[in-house]
Amino acid sequence: MTKSELIQRIADQNPHLFHRDVERIVTTIFDEMTSALAKGDRVELRGFGAFSVKHRDARVGRNPRTGESVQVDSKHIPFFKTGKLLRERLNNGVDHGE
Repeated sequence: MTKSELIQRIADQNPHLFHRDVERIVTTIFDEMTSALAKGDRVELRGFGAFSVKHRDARVGRNPRTGESVQVDSKHIPFFKTGKLLRERLNNGVDHGE
């Protein structure tokens, strides 16, 4: 599902809301989550999961095309851990859309 599909689905389920308002709400939620992660905070959505940021140290990597060693800088990467409810829904065959 893309962001625009999410916005459309929410708008369809809430005909009393203007499409532009739904779009603004979804964008604001994602912007706030991104800002929190950028500050190093954890974002937890109960039943869905938690987003956090992990640090990867600098290392020596290998170019797969040439086999040449390359220096890879340290970086921060987003990490997602699923919540219990989401895991249960995925593993119990509930609403897979199949």
